[in-house]
Amino acid sequence: MFLSIALPIALGFTIFLIGMKLMELALHQLAGPHLNRLLHRSTATPLHGLAVGTATTAFLQSSTAVTVIAIGLVNTGLLTFPRTLGIILGSNIGTCLTTELIGLNLNRLAIPLLVASTIGWLVTALLDEYNLLRLHDALLSKLAVIRSGCVALGGFSVLLAGMTIMQSVGSDVQQSELFGWFLDRARASLWWGLAAGAILTAIVHSSAAVIGIIMGFASIGAMPLELGVAVVLGANIGTCATALLASIGGTKGGQFVALSHIALNAGGALLFMPFIGELAVASGWMAYSPASQIAHAQTIFNVASSLLALPLCYLPVFRKLQSA
Repeated sequence: MFLSIALPIALGFTIFLIGMKLMELALHQLAGPHLNRLLHRSTATPLHGLAVGTATTAFLQSSTAVTVIAIGLVNTGLLTFPRTLGIILGSNIGTCLTTELIGLNLNRLAIPLLVASTIGWLVTALLDEYNLLRLHDALLSKLAVIRSGCVALGGFSVLLAGMTIMQSVGSDVQQSELFGWFLDRARASLWWGLAAGAILTAIVHSSAAVIGIIMGFASIGAMPLELGVAVVLGANIGTCATALLASIGGTKGGQFVALSHIALNAGGALLFMPFIGELAVASGWMAYSPASQIAHAQTIFNVASSLLALPLCYLPVFRKLQSA
């Protein structure tokens, strides 16, 4: 029983993470040359920072990547700590796009998308390598953009394939003693779900991966919805671990960025824990499946947390840290 669960989950999780990294690397290659300049010039106020952080994170598909970039810019003196406050808030909103896409239940499109992206990559690579059509440099650069887009699309298809593999063991998971033990504890206290989400995400450094697993369990009825929402809140805490590690040995301003990320996510999770039932109900208003309901809960939580924290970013105390 253990191997029939552990091996498919490990394989599916590995494939999922590979897809996530392919997407992140391809999209970062597209935006990388312009990202630092955009963050430096477009964060004059926390509201501007929120908009830019949302857009860049939605594009890069990684709030961790944007947060780590912000820490790096502060450490090198290209950005001051107060200018990153809005970026942190926006990164939490932008990261919801990944889970919302997963919640669309597009698993059946994994193979067609992979085939289409592979063909697109091969065609653009051959045209670029041999310049068969005698293209000018401007057109060749556009081919490079299309090729990176194909890699990102291929990464998304691989991500979907990993989700399918993990969902295939749902019935075995439901029958396992360890999962039954966890559900018993979680029925007594949803704090077990919060702790599990935080620990798992800190270990694997991907909140989307952990939330994706929970969405898979919820879609087959293996996990109660409120417990799934608690794990989502915990995953938002666990995702701060990477930024915290990136800030070690950096400047005080860079450490402030990591701490503000922790304060936002942990504070928001603790604030929403007593209202998990209400959050589950609200997420169900526009949901068409348990998986989409988990995704909507993540979106509502992150948007509400960021908007509630936005006025605090204008406090005079943060202006005094301008030189940090």
